[in-house]
Amino acid sequence: MTILVVGGSGFLGTEVVRQSLAAGYQVAATYLTRPTDIAGTAWHAMDIRDRQQVADLVTAIKPDMVINAAFQKADWASSADGAAHVAIASVDARLVHVSSDAVFSGTAIRYDEMSVPDPTTPYGAAKAAAETAIKAISPTAVIARTSLIIGDGGSRHERRVHALATGRITGVLSTDDVRCPVHVADLTAALLELASSDHAGIHHIAGTDAVSRHELGTLIARRDGLDTAALPAGQRADSNLPGPVDVRLDCTMTQKRLRTKLRGARQFLNGHTISTIE
Repeated sequence: MTILVVGGSGFLGTEVVRQSLAAGYQVAATYLTRPTDIAGTAWHAMDIRDRQQVADLVTAIKPDMVINAAFQKADWASSADGAAHVAIASVDARLVHVSSDAVFSGTAIRYDEMSVPDPTTPYGAAKAAAETAIKAISPTAVIARTSLIIGDGGSRHERRVHALATGRITGVLSTDDVRCPVHVADLTAALLELASSDHAGIHHIAGTDAVSRHELGTLIARRDGLDTAALPAGQRADSNLPGPVDVRLDCTMTQKRLRTKLRGARQFLNGHTISTIE
């Protein structure tokens, strides 16, 4: 069984590659600038903005499964057009596309899998457009919306907390900016589980705890032995930052379909870093 990980050199993609290898898949993965050094992986340079390049690579590999974990937040051509290119090329494969809670405005605060996107940022609009295209191109595909992705030190959120706590950068962590962070291992296990299932359509894969950016930072700092008092707090509402403030993904339906336990940040940042299977 061959799996193609689009965006395999990114934070999420790297974990998908690792777990896929551990599960016994033949793994091919793409990168935009440089591959990682994970042994046993066939690496391919690919720009998902190039429709023909995507089509040629998928035709050459003939994967049974494709997981699109590519991430370029400020680039419509990658997030929207690129996602459509991958879907068109993967019509003969099982496709799992990673989307985002950025497709929501935050007006309703809590969103389940039936909620209609109402994005307020260019990135959210691009991810919503990608979802619409994928549903039309590949009705059997899984579209997995997720939230802030946390790891064991490697995510950009964790790096920012370290930089703030040690004074390397200035800024604040908002006390009113709320999300449902997920551990990268849990998210990956859920993506692979859905890939091997017959489920289709929208799924929500996020943690069970709704926490503010500041609480998340405090949890990370405490886990890593940093001074939590050094983390500056502020209000998102007082800034000019675009985008929603409070977005909470309701994963009830998706969790019922999964053996993978989606843990909350208060659990996985309390020393428990291994995804558990019930």
